[in-house]
Amino acid sequence: MLEPPRHFLDVTSSATGRAWVDRLDMAATRTAGAIAQRSSLSEILARIIAGRGVGVDEATTYLEPTIRELMPDPSTLTAMDQLAERLARAITDSESVALFGDYDVDGACSCALMARYLGHFGLKPQVHIPDRIFEGYGPNSAAMDKLIDAGATLIVTLDCGTTSDAPIAHARSRGADVLVIDHHLSDAELPDANAIVNPNRPDDISGLGYLCAAGVTFMVLVAVNRVLRERGDTGLPNLLKLLDLVALATVCDVVPLVKLNRAFVVRGLEVARRGENQGMAALALAARISGPLNPYHLGFLIGPRINAGGRIGDAALGTRLLTLDDEHQALVIAAQLDELNSERQRIEVEAVEEASRVAEAEVGLGEGPPVLVLASANWHPGVVGLIAARLRERFERPVFAIALQPDGTGTGSGRSMPGVDLGSAVIEAVELGLIAKGGGHAMAAGITIKPGQLGPFRSHLAERLTSAVTSARAVTALPIDAAITARGATADLVRDIERAGPFGSGNPTPQFVFPAHKAKFPQVVGKGGHISFALASDDGARIKAIAFRAVGTPVGDLLLNPVDGPLHFAGGLGIDHYQGREQVQFRLADIAKPGGNRR
Repeated sequence: MLEPPRHFLDVTSSATGRAWVDRLDMAATRTAGAIAQRSSLSEILARIIAGRGVGVDEATTYLEPTIRELMPDPSTLTAMDQLAERLARAITDSESVALFGDYDVDGACSCALMARYLGHFGLKPQVHIPDRIFEGYGPNSAAMDKLIDAGATLIVTLDCGTTSDAPIAHARSRGADVLVIDHHLSDAELPDANAIVNPNRPDDISGLGYLCAAGVTFMVLVAVNRVLRERGDTGLPNLLKLLDLVALATVCDVVPLVKLNRAFVVRGLEVARRGENQGMAALALAARISGPLNPYHLGFLIGPRINAGGRIGDAALGTRLLTLDDEHQALVIAAQLDELNSERQRIEVEAVEEASRVAEAEVGLGEGPPVLVLASANWHPGVVGLIAARLRERFERPVFAIALQPDGTGTGSGRSMPGVDLGSAVIEAVELGLIAKGGGHAMAAGITIKPGQLGPFRSHLAERLTSAVTSARAVTALPIDAAITARGATADLVRDIERAGPFGSGNPTPQFVFPAHKAKFPQVVGKGGHISFALASDDGARIKAIAFRAVGTPVGDLLLNPVDGPLHFAGGLGIDHYQGREQVQFRLADIAKPGGNRR
């Protein structure tokens, strides 16, 4: 019999309409006590670990994840041995190799990993990143011809290729070999490549489907190193020095931060903090990051700048930057990407405002469609994924945003929510002939549509996903890890909490409640409707706080129009290193009035 949820501070309906529940049931609470006792961990850290399903015997490994302990034999991936052998032969024979990547962070990092690895052996691979607008996602025959005409005898696709049957067949008909390294969901029929390593292909039983493409690429490089070592080659590259690229891709592709992915990010951040990759170091300077790099910096400051090239500029800039060893060149390209990111932000704000108005009209006063499918001729194709992400967050349902061309064709991106597999629904739509092209994974997908396909695609998503969306939206409670006070929220506590990180998809950021506190000096900051304030307890202690994109929301209204008396505040904690000063920062998620009900 399931244990009923225990409401935290008796909050049954907060400012956002959510109940607050204890993340730990009684069994997990007992586990937390045992972890704290056996491992000498703080009570709060033990609660965080137990709340994520970690047992007493696993606590130490969880806090210190290592590549050695968590990485399986690469050969568990289907076709890995064939692919590694072919790539090793290309290295031994000094073949002309070409890399074809995706235009997002995962694609850029995957290409940079492979380019740096091949460069160690003196190979200088061609690199092609498709233009988002003119070429779209994945390989195309014209690009394959260009690479082959320039001498490529082996083409490696990275973060793409699993559904590119025709372009791969075309490349092979011209005598080139093709290797696919990917993680996206596949059609029932795989393309006729020489080898396809993808943990999400139907016949793969490795259980590594949670990896991003850069994670799969890293495993490929481990396998190739092994082949070369067995042949007697010496002077092989130290792959651990490339983990900063794997960490960046893992965070930015929003794959679950579990198992091997946790080790990739923890160990990759250690490498990134040394600043050995000139491109990442230059982007950190451009983003004005202070303090040691953390997952937030990767996902919200460095990643968007790499993506900006693919969204509204030169799609190859990100890959080029991450493969540079020249500091001056890296600073020049980082400055270009920083400028493109600023322009991207301006375009995004205008597009999100228009999309929000359309979405509000569709949702109306009722529930509205289970999946929002919005299209406009005013949107830049490079920001449709960002539009979808913003609206998914606001309307709590999957969203597709589609940029329409004058001829009625459109390119779009979708963002989903936990429990709703968007990628499978899109692939099914392609197989049914409802859309021209599409693919992705559970949480994100991309599509190409032709005139007249918008309506059938909407209907397909509604029929296919209504049940899953209904179930996912029913889980609205905010899980709380612990209660603390402003005086107790010290930098030492935050550092202790971060030992359970990295936090994100699959390893949710701990949520804490500050009971009976007040918001002091609220003010609107930035261009995104953020509100900064000081969170104060009745004993005079204060910490810096911010509510992102809160203006115009119930949470923002409570902050800007404070009520008499204290409130309960829920959110996450971090450390801000602004201008070299270390300050604890509270990131507000929700507010509740004492007494358990917002009314």
